[in-house]
Amino acid sequence: MKGGGGAGPAKRRWRGLAFGVLFLVILSMLVPLGFLLGLHNGFHSSGFLPLQRNSPSGDRTRHVDNIVRKLGPTLPKDILKRFVHEAKNETSGTNATHKSQQKKGVVIPPQVLLQPPSNGTISKDSGKAVMKGGVDGSAGLCELKYGSYCIWRDENREDMKDSTVKKLKDQLFVARAYFPSVAKMPAQNKLSRELKQNIQEFERVLSESTTDADLPPRIQKKSERMEAAIAGAKSVTADCNNVDKKLRQIFDLTEDEANFHMKQSAFLYQLAVQTMPKSHHCLSMRLTVEFFRDDLFEKELTEKFSDPTLHHYVIFSSNVIASSVVINSTVMHAKESTNQVFHVLTDGQNYYAMKYWFLKNTFKDAVVQVLNIEQLILDYADKTTLSHLNSPLEFRVSFHNGDNAPAMHNRTQYISIFSHSHYLLPNVFKNLEKVVVLDDDVVVQQDLSTLWKLNMGQKAMGAVQICSVRLGQLKNYLGESNFNKSSCSWMSGLNVIDLVRWRELGISETYWKLVKKVSVKEESSVLASMLTFQDLIYSLDGEWIISGLGHDYGISIQSIKKAAVLHYNGNMKPWLELGIRKYKVYWKKFLNRENQFLNECNVNP
Repeated sequence: MKGGGGAGPAKRRWRGLAFGVLFLVILSMLVPLGFLLGLHNGFHSSGFLPLQRNSPSGDRTRHVDNIVRKLGPTLPKDILKRFVHEAKNETSGTNATHKSQQKKGVVIPPQVLLQPPSNGTISKDSGKAVMKGGVDGSAGLCELKYGSYCIWRDENREDMKDSTVKKLKDQLFVARAYFPSVAKMPAQNKLSRELKQNIQEFERVLSESTTDADLPPRIQKKSERMEAAIAGAKSVTADCNNVDKKLRQIFDLTEDEANFHMKQSAFLYQLAVQTMPKSHHCLSMRLTVEFFRDDLFEKELTEKFSDPTLHHYVIFSSNVIASSVVINSTVMHAKESTNQVFHVLTDGQNYYAMKYWFLKNTFKDAVVQVLNIEQLILDYADKTTLSHLNSPLEFRVSFHNGDNAPAMHNRTQYISIFSHSHYLLPNVFKNLEKVVVLDDDVVVQQDLSTLWKLNMGQKAMGAVQICSVRLGQLKNYLGESNFNKSSCSWMSGLNVIDLVRWRELGISETYWKLVKKVSVKEESSVLASMLTFQDLIYSLDGEWIISGLGHDYGISIQSIKKAAVLHYNGNMKPWLELGIRKYKVYWKKFLNRENQFLNECNVNP
């Protein structure tokens, strides 16, 4: 009895353990079966977009094949854009909301962004709008971030002509995605080695070849071998989830690489537009040497320089060629050049080059005076913070208008405005009553003598106003100052200045006080100028000057021909290689292409 009573409970305990082990075995078989049937589709690792799977009854590799077909023969960054876009289209619920947000772009406060292009860093003038079709999103965001670089890039984009290189890159991309899964299968060692060899061979070839002409002669056979290896990898029963994750990892790397190249390109663009061309530097040095070598007798008609009855034009510039084009175009279209006097204010480095150039070159009966502003600044050092020449400033205004945003070219504007140096005019030209200030990036196409007949009333300056940018939009930068929010901003380029009225109102003194008060120091000159001339601008007719030839590709030829003055405001100046080609012809025709110094320094294109 004791023996039987002891054996009964022991058998029940062993029977319970046996059932437990059997249950675990069955469960371990059901879990892989569930994954094979696609039950895992509702679970995804963080950071990945859920993709809609095909029916479980279909081929288990069909999902990977669809992804590969979606890739198509495109560049890596285009692959990324298309894949992510289509993946979002296949999602539902919260992902549909995410898609709508992606289409609208990043929400940006409706304030105006100011970026002085004198700063060469990527964080400053590199940004102006949005990447069109790039990895960062919509076209508007690229312009806000990288500015006119995005416009220049889109206008100068070249189609991919090396189709074979493009195809090899796509094959390498797909092979890298399949290789990790195939390498884990002991039964597929041969296929794994074949894939690895093809990947290494393609990496070597593409590291040495960037165009179809650089490819080795037997590359077609290598491409066929890679295609066969990829086909073999597709036929193998692989874990689709692993391939999917590998594809996403490659996408992430491609996105990082694309962003890096975007920033690098934007920086190089800024460097190119803000650096003096080598040929211009050569010209300046050559003219400076000749000035001290030549015993040219300087005949300056000093009585004309201070005669208030003549037409006086003022140019602030350190660019010899640009200043020469402005003066030449003005004189060529003048009905009478005898009463024209030009005053070029430059820095000490280019003073002697400017001096020699305008002594050797004549412009009909007009006279040119070259002044070293660094010498003039010494007389007003106690009143200003000036230490060197400040050319007219340009700043970028970018708007974010949401879904109703206009074309990319219209979302960003460049507005040029007076710099510190301009507020020395009443002191430098004490005997003059009225002057016309021209920027060095303008070309004159009509006679300007009627500007001296303007009756500006009690206004101190005549300028073209830009009412698309009002002071109210700059309130975040202007602080708590009292100003009319509906006042339009104004542009330099062509400005008629009543020096008598300027002195009466103490405009220079007002400006220097505001410079010290403005909260944003980097834009102090821009914002102080806006406030200084509030309600003191006589609005010139818009037909006097057309702006935007340095950044806007959409200006019509008819509008250009009607304008009295062309203003190349923006980064793409006409003397730069990056200048807008179709507008350069209006600037180039005022260059003396037969000049010895221009030819020696290769200034003429």
